[in-house]
Amino acid sequence: MTAIDRVAHCNRWRHRSLTEKVVFALGMLLLSVVFPPYPVAVIVLMVTMAATLFGAGIPVRVWLACIIGPVGFLFTGAMFLAIQIDSSGVSLAPEGLFIAGNMMTRALAGFACFLFLALTTPTTDLLAGLRRSGVPPEIVEIALLMYRFIFLLADTSRSMSRAQASRLGHSSKWQQLRSLGLLVANLLPRAMDQGRRLEVGLAARGWTGNMRVLSRTVPLSIPTLILVIVIELVIAAAGVHFS
Repeated sequence: MTAIDRVAHCNRWRHRSLTEKVVFALGMLLLSVVFPPYPVAVIVLMVTMAATLFGAGIPVRVWLACIIGPVGFLFTGAMFLAIQIDSSGVSLAPEGLFIAGNMMTRALAGFACFLFLALTTPTTDLLAGLRRSGVPPEIVEIALLMYRFIFLLADTSRSMSRAQASRLGHSSKWQQLRSLGLLVANLLPRAMDQGRRLEVGLAARGWTGNMRVLSRTVPLSIPTLILVIVIELVIAAAGVHFS
């Protein structure tokens, strides 16, 4: 989460209009869902990767670190689509590999679209865009507090792990496993306590339920928006042709 937040604030497309990035990400996502995965989802995946890595300048290691977890999850699910278990034992399902490949390709393309938006747009800009689009402020405030609570959990976990290491809690594999169990058991109560302190601090400062954050409104670039729409229309035409 720290790496994602850092690159979201420091990439080359940080100050591009939120509308341009949302139209690109959601448009590509729609294409990957509506049209057949071959070749549309493959094209969407490649174009989105190029925009993220070469356009916005996101480091490859950060992109890979963000996608490796979903890839493992998808691979596990695809295995169950590719095989069948019956009275004769375990075997490949009819067209199982084809179905599993379609699922993984489409899911990876969709995840790449959301990852593009997450890595190029800070959360404050996304929440400000939700406010401007008419989303109820209560939902936006809950989302912002949940986002803050994620970092609160991470900071608490790091502090507890460092304290365990300083007391030789990581001196052996058994001690590491025992320390991990203690950390998991005590993490939520500690984080809830700090969250309660955060709530008290906000109330002491006169918080009325509306948390304002600084967010710059970037003017929309019409040529860039037209270019995004043209690219998506070309991919849609390819999808119509191959379907």
